[in-house]
Amino acid sequence: MALLVQKYGGTSVGSIERIQAVAEKVALAHAQGQQLVVTLSAMSGETNRLIALAGELHDKPSAREMDVLLSTGEQVTIALLCIALEKLGVDARSYTGGQVTILTDSAYGKARIQDIDGHRVHADLAAGRVVVVAGFQGIDGDGNITTLGRGGSDTTAVALAAALKADECQIYTDVDGVYTTDPRVVPEARRLDAITFEEMIEMASQGSKVLQIRAVEFAGKYAVPLRVMSSFVDGPGTLITLEDDEQMEKPVVSGIAFNRDEAKLTIRGIPDQPGVAAKVLGPISEANIEVDVIVQNVAKDNSASITFTVHRNDLDQTEVLLRAIADELGAEAVHADSKIAKVSIVGVGMRSHAGVAARMFECLASEGINIQLITTSEIKIAVVIEERYLELAVRALHAKYELDVQK
Repeated sequence: MALLVQKYGGTSVGSIERIQAVAEKVALAHAQGQQLVVTLSAMSGETNRLIALAGELHDKPSAREMDVLLSTGEQVTIALLCIALEKLGVDARSYTGGQVTILTDSAYGKARIQDIDGHRVHADLAAGRVVVVAGFQGIDGDGNITTLGRGGSDTTAVALAAALKADECQIYTDVDGVYTTDPRVVPEARRLDAITFEEMIEMASQGSKVLQIRAVEFAGKYAVPLRVMSSFVDGPGTLITLEDDEQMEKPVVSGIAFNRDEAKLTIRGIPDQPGVAAKVLGPISEANIEVDVIVQNVAKDNSASITFTVHRNDLDQTEVLLRAIADELGAEAVHADSKIAKVSIVGVGMRSHAGVAARMFECLASEGINIQLITTSEIKIAVVIEERYLELAVRALHAKYELDVQK
């Protein structure tokens, strides 16, 4: 009897009719003898609605109370799914993150999972029940409700799969797998049958919205087979696995990822001396703001400049911090730019092929696209460009690496 963890996103449970459809899918798998733990997001649009309600009362509500508020969205869907399963004759039981217990740290809005107590879930599974767990949330050591941040339900599902030693974690969403790039930008994009954890981590970190990066990291760390599938269309989806010899024969580039949600900041005219980068970026890190691309340059007068990117939602807070840092260091200027985007090519085949970066840069140059920043890893090359050229860049690179061709 296989133990499966299934996660259904907001669009999959966006209405009573869709919740009933999920219940039928779960009931069928249960009837086939599978042990099932189901993790749910809030109904599509519900989290934004709750944020808007809080905003009507206070322009800066406390992070703790926001977590209490936002966690209610998933509580609604898990109860509704269990009610729908009961109607179908399936014994099901719902749990919030605190009831499981999913123990996290106390970083409200961006909490990290520290431990999961699987005894209660295992007991229900042994009794033949379907267990339905609220995604996106947990509880800290003091009993406070916490939420896991963007895409947190994916993380919940994979963490549960790891803790329970599930045979597979299936992420059901509104797409039928992982594509070479977003089909809404490149209609010729292909669904990948398989992709490595390493590639998927890079794709997720570079802007692919199919899976949250922490979910893939969990899956890779604990070797949990992870499959992305559609809630609405039957099919095999995309399997995310460990790299093997066959995977090494894949094309140089497996996919093109992009991110519209970044902003760029530059501080100029700071002293070129040891520790200056820590003085600039340390306070930003302490504010729990994630920094992505970082470039430091030294001018002829021996002054330095540091350019880095953050999520666009963090731009205002980061700019305030950076201007205070600039005053302290006697910097010349601080500049912020929200009209940028990041485009990345990803593929394990890069390890054994030379000239991949040159081809990328030549392709962008031929389209008249200027590169502002470059960052690389062993299997990824990412560039920051003007946002208005984003879709042109993605289409050009997809064609350049012949990702529309089945290989």
